[in-house]
Amino acid sequence: MPAPGSSWGRYPRAEQQIVPMHWRDDALPITTGTLLPYGNGRSYGDSCLNDGGILLHTRGLDRFIDFDPASGVLRCEAGVLFSEILDFAVPRGWFLPVLPGTRFVTVGGAIANDVHGKNHHRAGTFGEHVRRFELLRSDGSRRQCSREENVDMFTATIGGLGLTGVITWAEVMLKRIPGPWMATQTRRFRNLKEFFALSAESERDFEYNVAWIDCAASGNAFGRGLFIRANHASTPPHRREPGVRRVGIPFTPPLSLINRASLRLFNAVYFHRPRSSHALTHYAPYFFPLDAIENWNRIYGPRGFLQYQCVVPPASAESTVTELLQRISASGNGSFLAVLKVFTDRPPAGILSFPRAGATLALDFPNRGVATLDLLERLDDIVVAAGGAIYPAKDARLKGERFRHYFPRWEAMVPHIDPRFSSGFWRRVMD
Repeated sequence: MPAPGSSWGRYPRAEQQIVPMHWRDDALPITTGTLLPYGNGRSYGDSCLNDGGILLHTRGLDRFIDFDPASGVLRCEAGVLFSEILDFAVPRGWFLPVLPGTRFVTVGGAIANDVHGKNHHRAGTFGEHVRRFELLRSDGSRRQCSREENVDMFTATIGGLGLTGVITWAEVMLKRIPGPWMATQTRRFRNLKEFFALSAESERDFEYNVAWIDCAASGNAFGRGLFIRANHASTPPHRREPGVRRVGIPFTPPLSLINRASLRLFNAVYFHRPRSSHALTHYAPYFFPLDAIENWNRIYGPRGFLQYQCVVPPASAESTVTELLQRISASGNGSFLAVLKVFTDRPPAGILSFPRAGATLALDFPNRGVATLDLLERLDDIVVAAGGAIYPAKDARLKGERFRHYFPRWEAMVPHIDPRFSSGFWRRVMD
C-alpha cells in the first residue's frame, strides 16, 4: 500500500497531517483545519489528498460488526478492506457483489468512489448494494443514511469523494457463490468491431466481461486485444485453493520502466502468449491480476503516473475509442494494462457516480510532465465532443469547466458537502 498521505499514482505530491481514527464511536479527533477521510490510498489522483489540511486515516476502523449467514447482509466498519471481506465471506459461500481491479480498497473508499467492476451489466456499481451507513459530520452529528432515511445524504455520499463526512460503518448485501473458482474464456479480437460484437454476445451468458487492448498497436494490428469473460463455478473435486504468491517491486527506479520500446514488446508478447481459451481459475488472478505484484506503481519511477479513465456513449463508442487509441498511439505514450469494458444503462447510485451507458477505457501514462498533461487534454477534447465523462477517482489534472460538463448534476451535491471537508481534487475543479 502507499504511505498514508499519498495516492496510488504518486502524483501530485501533497503535504498534510495524518490523524488516525481507531474507534467508530469516538468524536472526530481534530477541531481545526480542513478534513478529508483517507482509507488505503488506492485512488490514483488527488481525490484522496488534502494538501495543507488533515487526512483522517480510517484504516483503524477495521472491524466486522455483524453478519447474517442466511441473507448475506454484512455490517462492518468503513476501514475494512475488500480483501478482508473476501477472506471472511468466500469460505462461507458469499462474495462481494461488485469488485474493482484491486481488493486492497476500503469499504468507505468504495462507497466514496462508487466503484464499478467487470459485471456492470448485471450488478451495476458498488453503491447499488449498500443498504445503509453511518455518517459522522464535523459538527459531531451522526446520521444513519439509507434509501429510506436521510435519502439525499445517502445519494450524495455514494460517489461523493469523501466530502460529506466520515463513513464510520456500512451495511452491504453480499451475493451467493458456489465456491472460489471462476470458469473463464479468453478470446482474441482483431479490431474494435470484433470487441463490441464479443461484448454484446457475452452479456447474455457471462456475468463478468473485460478486455485488455493493445494501445501501442498500429497498422493491421490496431485495435487488437484479449476478451476475458467468466462465471462463478463450483469447486472441482480434489482442487485446492492456490497459495498466495506475491512478488514485489522493492524500490523505485530512477526512471520510468514504461517507454515506447518496453510497451511494444510487452503488448506483443502478452497478445501472442499461448493461453487456454477455456480455463478454471481461482477468483483472485481473474479479478486482481496486478495485486500479485506488490507496489507495482513503483515501475513508473519517481515522478509517478497518471491514469486516464473515460466513458463515451454507445452510439459513437467504436469511432470515439478508435480516435482515442489513434491519438495515444501517435503520441508514443501508452499503457501496459489498458482496459476496455462496456457499461449498460442503469440509474446512477449517487449524484456524482461515474458509470453510464457506453464504453469505458482506462490507461496508465508515465508522468512525463507537460507532454503527458498535453496528451490528456487532447483526449479530453475527444471525450467532450462525444458527450462522455472522466472518472474523478482516477484523475489528477482535470479542469473545473470540464468536470462541470461531465457531471451536470454537481450543484445538487454542494448542499450536502460538510463545510469542514475538502480535497485537492474538489478545490481544483471548483476553482
